Amino acid sequence: MSQPTPVDQNAEVVTHSREVERLVAGQPTSDGAGVRLTRVITQNLQKRLDPYLMLDAFGSDNPDDYIAGFPNHPHRGFETITYMIAGRMRHNDSRGNEGILQNGGVQWMTAGRGIIHSELPEQEEGAMEGFQLWLNLPAKEKMGEPAYKDIQNDDIAEIQTNNNVKARVIAGTSHGVSGAIQHSITQPLYLDIHFLGAGSFRQSLKPQHNAFLFVYRGTVSINGKTVPLKHMAILKNSEQADGIIIEADAAAKIILIAGQPLNEPIAQYGPFVMNTQQEIIEAVTDFQEGRLG
Repeated sequence: MSQPTPVDQNAEVVTHSREVERLVAGQPTSDGAGVRLTRVITQNLQKRLDPYLMLDAFGSDNPDDYIAGFPNHPHRGFETITYMIAGRMRHNDSRGNEGILQNGGVQWMTAGRGIIHSELPEQEEGAMEGFQLWLNLPAKEKMGEPAYKDIQNDDIAEIQTNNNVKARVIAGTSHGVSGAIQHSITQPLYLDIHFLGAGSFRQSLKPQHNAFLFVYRGTVSINGKTVPLKHMAILKNSEQADGIIIEADAAAKIILIAGQPLNEPIAQYGPFVMNTQQEIIEAVTDFQEGRLG
């Protein structure tokens, strides 16, 4: 891993921090061929957290929880972002792409008009941990060309503030450092923030952007409100709030995510996310008749 870029903790100007609107505990479930995971963002939160559609957290050192992986399955109309904290997963898709996602790496896949892919473990023992986030595409890009990008661990920008906090900048910009992914429409921000001990972290946010964080180690607090382990905090939108100040009393790790809402209709059927039911019917038909991917 490359050395983190030293930054001033005050490089992100936040005069009024957002507050916690509500806390959400993830729900245990399974997906793929029986992979056990925690679903954090469910369909009932899609409008509130627009442009984000789903967030799954997975983590286990028991191979029975992950070994079957995610065999071939289709997607249309959105993007999947898989962030691997620990473990190895092999990707194959219908466009001939293949790669291995491993510790610290990110796979950013744009399904567009359609792709069929698989994600299968490249390990038979040890820990596997990470997140999969679904990011919606605007209507005008839903039937666009599929795309795939592997971002390896060393290619993810990392910063360290002068108050003992590190952050990996996967998408967007933090403290003047840009991540590997930039989108002009949804403007995603995706940070993996590590508190090495007691400290605070500031991040500017546009008032109209929807934002949330998920705690995967320890606990943090926002304006005195504690966010426990394995909980998501939905951050309240306010014209007066220009960012977020996150504090920790001890070592902790979180992901912070924000983006520009699309404010478009959402129609979802499993792995297809479009704007109308008719478009969903077309997606299912295309898949059944071999025209997807």
